[in-house]
Amino acid sequence: MSDLVGYLERVTQAASIEAVWAELCDGMARHGFDRLMYGFTRFRTAQSFGSPEDFLVLTNHDHAYADRFLNERVYLDAPMVRWATENDGACSWSWIDTHRDHLTLAERKVVEFNRNMGVNAGYSISFPAQSNRAKGGLSLTGRAGMTQAEVDAVWRAEGRELHQMATVAHLKIITLPYSGSRRPLTARQRSVLEWVGDGKTTQDIATILGLTSATVEKHLRLAREALDVETTAQAVLKASFQNQIFVLRN
Repeated sequence: MSDLVGYLERVTQAASIEAVWAELCDGMARHGFDRLMYGFTRFRTAQSFGSPEDFLVLTNHDHAYADRFLNERVYLDAPMVRWATENDGACSWSWIDTHRDHLTLAERKVVEFNRNMGVNAGYSISFPAQSNRAKGGLSLTGRAGMTQAEVDAVWRAEGRELHQMATVAHLKIITLPYSGSRRPLTARQRSVLEWVGDGKTTQDIATILGLTSATVEKHLRLAREALDVETTAQAVLKASFQNQIFVLRN
């Protein structure tokens, strides 16, 4: 219990996504899950997860696996990713075998790819979301040599604790700033977007910050480019989703 309390304290007090991720990886490794992959999006639609540039993806898998799984978009046909988009909670990868007759050819190829890469025993967690467009999930791969039966035994004994460790880390991560694969906003870009979000005009912002209107417009344009959006309203919304504005900073 003291180890769990210590973990929860470190995660809830962490100031960066990297710090939370390190705690989660260390904590799960102590229970036999030494390879993790976490994904989160706020831009899901009925047809897709949104642009990959807007994903938040964290993993400690080796590059040989992660680069192919992510960059070649293998995840789009991964059976456990499908399960995670349709469900909340935790699920053993034994689900794949019990539903094998219902897997598509593309999904079976992903199963074979995973097994060839030593990713063949584990558990997946799908986190509940308040928005239909948001989704987060975590895959936990058992250390090399573990069978699915051994993974399931660990989960029966410790799954409740592991599920809560993952959930607290997820809830912390989605409160922290991230910028996707594009460049983060500068302090000035964050500032002008925050004032726009407060309903101020360009001239208002120029007066408040002691700038010219042209300089404010420049910062807004650069913010739109950094966030890959067309309008300032979209920039405010997206930056807010990514916790890049309206957050306390040291």
